[in-house]
Amino acid sequence: MIDETQTTQATDAPEPTEPVDQADALGISQVVSALRDVRLASLEHRNRRNRPPKLPARKALADVVEGLGAALFPNRLGLPDLREEGIDYFVGHTLDVALRELVAQVRLELDFAADKVDAAVQPRSRALSLVRDFAARLPQVRLLLDSDIRAAFEGDPAARSVDEVLVCYPGINAIIHYRIAHVLHQLGVPLVARIITEIAHSATGIDIHPGASIDEGFFIDHGTGVVIGETCVIGKHVRLYQAVTLGAKRFPVEADGSLVKGHARHPVVEDDVVIYAGATILGRITIGHGSVIGGNVWLTYTVPPNSNITQAQMREAAPAATRSSQ
Repeated sequence: MIDETQTTQATDAPEPTEPVDQADALGISQVVSALRDVRLASLEHRNRRNRPPKLPARKALADVVEGLGAALFPNRLGLPDLREEGIDYFVGHTLDVALRELVAQVRLELDFAADKVDAAVQPRSRALSLVRDFAARLPQVRLLLDSDIRAAFEGDPAARSVDEVLVCYPGINAIIHYRIAHVLHQLGVPLVARIITEIAHSATGIDIHPGASIDEGFFIDHGTGVVIGETCVIGKHVRLYQAVTLGAKRFPVEADGSLVKGHARHPVVEDDVVIYAGATILGRITIGHGSVIGGNVWLTYTVPPNSNITQAQMREAAPAATRSSQ
């Protein structure tokens, strides 16, 4: 008679195997070699074979912004058990950590920019000076953010408190990143600034270029899909809804076919303007103060103050424009 227990145990026992190098089994060494060849070829093509770029780190800058947010709003974005007598210490320590890391990231950009033009590596003192100037502007950043939070609370009937607006609204998250990045952009570190706004873009779907100029009391409701271009100028107490685009109408090119960089190509939006969901406003045009732009409007011409532009008006204007062009 066969012992079934013994048979099962024999069947389940693992077969003896030879030791296997897992990396070799997955072909990793060959992939590493192939990636090295591609990487070196790319560096060679950009004349950087002996000086590969070291760029500011996205994760480090995300930590910097988180620290700056906690220092700007310690009672709401800081430690949950923070007491009044410990706030200044917390703010000072948090700023020290965040700004030291920011100095390191700014220096990486300065070194990268200098290396591209074959200049000497920038001294740490320049990065320190830039970050010191940045830190001095943080009280003004806080005042602007207070006006943005207040505008959101006053402009949204669903908002129960300014605290809710600060901790919950994606528009405020994006504006915090933008306000910080805009100062850095003005101080001459555009790459660090752009990385910071792109962190918010990834998290919220709101794309604000750090070069845009945005005055106080700015409110983005809902937010997803909003695009604000580099040379936009936005006045006081402007409100945007989701999927609004403030973009360029055309892209001029140089004689060699490359795009012209830096020229004013985005809209100017004056004070007290409301732009509803899905509106697309293109080119260096002006939206006069007090105007209301309706949802899904496509607008490429300047409108005077206190205008009310709707889809119906745009449809009526289209046939006339077509006839005049024929």
